[in-house]
Amino acid sequence: MEKHKFIQNNSGLTEKSINNTLALLSEGATVPFIARYRKERTGGLDELQISSIRDLSKTFDDLIARQKTILNAIEEQGKLSPELESKIKTCFDTNVLEDLYLPFKQKKLTRGEKARKAGLEPLAKMIMSQRGGVPEVMASKFVKGDIQDEDEAIQGAMDIIAEWVNESTFARERMRTLFQRRSVVQTKLLKGKEEEGEKYKDYFNFSEQASRIASHRFLAISRAEKEGIISLKALPDQDEAISQLERIFVKGTDDCSEIVAKATRDSYKRLMAPSLENELLTAMKKKADEEAIKVFSSNLKQLLLSSPLGNKRILAIDPGYRTGCKVVCLDEKGDLLTNVTIYPHPPQNEFAQAQAKLSQLVQAYKIEAIAVGDGTAGRETETLVKKTKFDRDLQVFVVREDGASIYSASSVARKEFPQHDVTVRGAVSIGRRLMDPLAELVKIDPKSVGVGQYQHEVDQTMLKTALDDVVISCVNSVGVDLNTASPYLLSYVSGLGPALAENIVEYRAENGRFESREELKKVKRLGEKAYEQAAGFLRIREGGNPLDNSAVHPESYKVVEKIAKKKGMSVPQLIGNKEVLSNLDKKEIEGVDEYTFNDIISELIKPGRDPRTSAKVLEFDSSVRTINDLRTGMTLPGIVTNVTAFGAFVNIGIKENGLIHISNLSDQFVSDPSTVISLHEHVEVEVIEVDIQRKRIGLKRK
Repeated sequence: MEKHKFIQNNSGLTEKSINNTLALLSEGATVPFIARYRKERTGGLDELQISSIRDLSKTFDDLIARQKTILNAIEEQGKLSPELESKIKTCFDTNVLEDLYLPFKQKKLTRGEKARKAGLEPLAKMIMSQRGGVPEVMASKFVKGDIQDEDEAIQGAMDIIAEWVNESTFARERMRTLFQRRSVVQTKLLKGKEEEGEKYKDYFNFSEQASRIASHRFLAISRAEKEGIISLKALPDQDEAISQLERIFVKGTDDCSEIVAKATRDSYKRLMAPSLENELLTAMKKKADEEAIKVFSSNLKQLLLSSPLGNKRILAIDPGYRTGCKVVCLDEKGDLLTNVTIYPHPPQNEFAQAQAKLSQLVQAYKIEAIAVGDGTAGRETETLVKKTKFDRDLQVFVVREDGASIYSASSVARKEFPQHDVTVRGAVSIGRRLMDPLAELVKIDPKSVGVGQYQHEVDQTMLKTALDDVVISCVNSVGVDLNTASPYLLSYVSGLGPALAENIVEYRAENGRFESREELKKVKRLGEKAYEQAAGFLRIREGGNPLDNSAVHPESYKVVEKIAKKKGMSVPQLIGNKEVLSNLDKKEIEGVDEYTFNDIISELIKPGRDPRTSAKVLEFDSSVRTINDLRTGMTLPGIVTNVTAFGAFVNIGIKENGLIHISNLSDQFVSDPSTVISLHEHVEVEVIEVDIQRKRIGLKRK
């Protein structure tokens, strides 16, 4: 099978789109670049479709490599027939491929192999043929060497037959279907683990059809088994499985058939069932991983594209009790101006002094907004700020802290603020998150930002690939200011990476701001390919060419100039002129495809448009401070902090987040929470359950 056919069978995309995408990827083009600037080649594929082609291409390459390994191994044994070679070369199912290889795999000294070495394979063939005869009489000819008697010979023959049954591609395929359709996942609490495994008590004695089990439930079960709390089985009915196998292998009712039946039962219990159970559990885990990663990716995208406040002077507070609240003031670029510590909460209770200091800082540093971290003492600190009198009107934002402590102790933070401790760095991160969440969050491992579901249980390589794709997509969809971006943000720009990002920052430090995209070519080791891939995603504000502050790629500047000339205008006059641009017919402009033309017009109408919405303040209910203040029936404002496969978690202004179960998200049936609710969405919820002992809050969306 050719690669494009394999991808087509698994994606449903057209051959032309697949081949052109593969060609672009092989030329070094990135997913964002292809999706944004090569639509005419791909037929308008989006980033997910292009990523799917990339991933399926790798899967195909891995399968071809495995086929070659298997073919070489069998050929070295001198057992590769033309028929078997054809079967292997045309097999693109990993499990079936391994089934074909199973009889030829180099094994440890199994019971069957031991019997073969004792010369019992001819006896096994005679019994397996089931053509009549007395097994003991047949076996008597093989009583020699290490074989003491007929019973031992027959047992050896049975061990060989059991391996034949297990290695039958047809039988394994039949059993695989049974396992997939009829297996039941069962868990049992391990002795003495009740207290240690309290949080898994729903799975102490659990049973559910494997084909129906929810991904989040299976991941919880997997974690509980990994931690040694429960045992886990996933098997179909044993009698049904053995009955199906006997129908394949047992051909009569004589003594030989009875031996074959006995060997078949042994094969299922000892060899086939453990192998297929492991295969099923692996497949279930992979599916659960994929679903969890999909949820995590969706949440991460929404988090990274959270509303920015923009370039404002920020006072940011990292709240705390005993150690005080760390306060920092940042300028419009996010640079640190000053830092102090205030102690408004117990045990110091210096409330008035803290208010005076905040008021002084706001005035001295011309602060335009205040950011308060949502961690320990966050609500109390928010109250302090709101009760403080300032010389101007200020918006107070509660900012999510997840990952701030990870950042503050990281090498990235140490490099940015070598002279400051972790508390200052954490407060700076909170303030910068308000200004531009994307620019700040790219410095943190995505797994640490608190929007995942069992992220430590899933395949880490798969997770990293998916999350890297999300970060790259978000950075490039927003665009990056070439003159202010940190090296961490620049490193995610299409075509750059960490080394070129550092070179750009170094060039900026030595030569001052970039005045044009063309100037990028002067950066050390930034060649034509990197320039092609990156230029359209980089922005230069107030540069010589206004197109440098748009998503129009430099390769299309001549098209824009042609449009402007045709309309008797300059390029600056054309930009933003909706009336002229909306009435422009593509037929008037030669040498440009329809996709590119439409993108250029859309971009010129609103050049450099940020796809993110503006930041909004959420006011929590001031009467609710702890879980003890909650009563069923209360209606409260909240903000969504995590969306999972089973519902959404909501911050209602206290330490514990509440859960809107999927069944309480809407009056209509909901199969996927992410279709009806989003991360950071402001919602109104009703309290329907409060479990103070387990610190659980049940909510319903109003």
